Amino acid sequence: MSLFSRAVGAISLCLFHAASVAESPGDSLEEVVVTADLRERLLHDLPASVTVLDSRVIGVAGVQHFQEVLALVPNLNWSSGTSRPRFFQLRGIGELEQWQGAPNPSVGFLIDGIDFSGVGMPAALADVDRIEVLRGPQGTVYGANALAGLIAVTTRAPESEPEFAANVTLGDYNTRGATGVVGGPLGSTAWRLVLNDYRSDGFRRNAYLQRDDTNGYDESSARLKFRAQPREHLRADVTAMWADLDNGYDAFSIDNSRTTLSDKPGEDTQLVRALAVKLDFDGADSFDVISRSSVGSSDGAYSFDGDWGNDVSWGANAPYDFFQRFDRERRTMSQDLRLVSRAAVGDGARSAWLAGVYALRTDEDVRQRDTFNGDTTVDMTSEYSATNVAGYGQFEWRLGGADVLSIGARVEKRRADYSDSNATAFSPDETMAGGSVSLRHEFAARRSGYVTLSRGYKAGGFNIGSFVPANKRTFDAESLASLEAGFRAANDAGTLDSDVAIFYMRRQRQQVPTGEQIDPANPLSFVLYTDNAARGENFGLEGTLRWRPLAPLLFDLRAALLETRYLGYAFGERDLDGREQAHAPQYQFDLGVEYRVNTWFARVDFAGLDDFYFDASHDERASSRVLTHLKAGYSGKHWRAEVWVRNLFDRYYAQRGFRFGNEPPDFTPARYVQAGDPRHAGVTVAYTFR
Repeated sequence: MSLFSRAVGAISLCLFHAASVAESPGDSLEEVVVTADLRERLLHDLPASVTVLDSRVIGVAGVQHFQEVLALVPNLNWSSGTSRPRFFQLRGIGELEQWQGAPNPSVGFLIDGIDFSGVGMPAALADVDRIEVLRGPQGTVYGANALAGLIAVTTRAPESEPEFAANVTLGDYNTRGATGVVGGPLGSTAWRLVLNDYRSDGFRRNAYLQRDDTNGYDESSARLKFRAQPREHLRADVTAMWADLDNGYDAFSIDNSRTTLSDKPGEDTQLVRALAVKLDFDGADSFDVISRSSVGSSDGAYSFDGDWGNDVSWGANAPYDFFQRFDRERRTMSQDLRLVSRAAVGDGARSAWLAGVYALRTDEDVRQRDTFNGDTTVDMTSEYSATNVAGYGQFEWRLGGADVLSIGARVEKRRADYSDSNATAFSPDETMAGGSVSLRHEFAARRSGYVTLSRGYKAGGFNIGSFVPANKRTFDAESLASLEAGFRAANDAGTLDSDVAIFYMRRQRQQVPTGEQIDPANPLSFVLYTDNAARGENFGLEGTLRWRPLAPLLFDLRAALLETRYLGYAFGERDLDGREQAHAPQYQFDLGVEYRVNTWFARVDFAGLDDFYFDASHDERASSRVLTHLKAGYSGKHWRAEVWVRNLFDRYYAQRGFRFGNEPPDFTPARYVQAGDPRHAGVTVAYTFR
């Protein structure tokens, strides 16, 4: 028996056994509600693998950004190469970057229902109510943009009572932040305004420029929400969002340290303006009408010093100076209109149904400029637009006292148009279909299991850029078939709950992010594009165990095992048949130990990650690691004060890596990595009045 098989058996036995251990005294764990699915429901009633991070967990484990709580989600990884996470992998599936090409995400990312897939940098934790991660193909829920799954961030809704809150954060690396929240009733309307500002030097020292802030953070945001009931049966929620991220990007160095030598540091900026409107109408006798509308714009600049050096550091090989910049303007509009049966199977009804239509329009304009020794070598503009229109439905039947059958389907039409200043043009037009069949069995009031067969899909597309090989200009649509079984349980005392899911996914025409260096003497000719493998498979196990053996003590374990491989895939002279896929670690875990006595608390998280391949184009790997994060302090009725330390033992690790030639005069291919963040410590003081 393989190590993986033994580990699957051991973890499964542990998590399944957890449901039947003796009840322990203490505070009960709250039941979890999932809102990112098509129908709001209890987690125990959902036949899918889901992680929900509520505001309490976010507050005790995070500090400023979604990046800090990623490790709490089993089988979620992310690739760097940016100032904040934008490219995610769920169960080993997802994008690694988007330098050139059109947006085509595998992992959907929503903030208050607004589509930020591929541009999710504004995901600050300020006033966030919950983060929900649905793993596996969302062929019914979200379609082409969620082949691997969906991440949904939901901020707090306005309340009917006046509220004021503020917090201030100070830390090393010149870290300082502040958040203010104010809201309450306004006639028959409730409102909530959140302002957030965060600055930090960004964990790098530029020795050539004698600066500490070339990789720094400068992030501001504002969010205004209204909740009103203009008519007896109609509720309206409106969210207006603005965010300005003016971050530096100076993350790579020739020696892979956190000391850089760039003479022209880059930037990673994003200016966001967005609006979302939610309407819920319950006037009909047998069904509700739900409308979700959003518009958003994201203007960003991404640039970097391509040689990572300066004329002094290159010595006799100078002048040797590359620089690359992308200016990107993205616009999105979406509309989801849904009819949902008033009765739900989870509420005791014999059947339930929903049906809806969805439309998403995405427009993106990009300008790419490359320079070498001050001369422009590439100046290309492109225009891209895509329209997705889908129809979907879902039906549930209670077959008997304890069994519920669910069937969902979605058909999606996608039309895209692309043109650029190099006279390249594409107009793909595709119709895709997905869905799921699930059978859920209720063993007891708080114990359930399910089996789900689902199909997801992702549109094909095209690769752009001056250096893309002619035979790699287009790639085909990918489909994914998934079989998943899961079990959830909680004891009657509410002091222990657990869930476990085991899955097998088969990928057809697998889309593989990869690349190659066309000109050994030009690091900017390292072109990244999407290719198709013949097939791929991803299988594994993920689970969560929360146990409160004593009232003050909580153990919070989140773990995953994953096996991936390419099947029948050759890349140039490289035969990758049977090799692991990129950014797909074989194990992940986060063990949180939390202790509370009256108003004092402390939590330590041990976040572990296996080694993994960076890419398909080479065999460089990130080393395995365990990072330790600590937070402790006081939390009273109005005041909260806490001390926090990220990466307590200052562990060095690599988050993203490449292998190519960048050093004259020989340009020998070498390993280059972006180091993860070092130890980071600070304090946060907050005041809340309700």
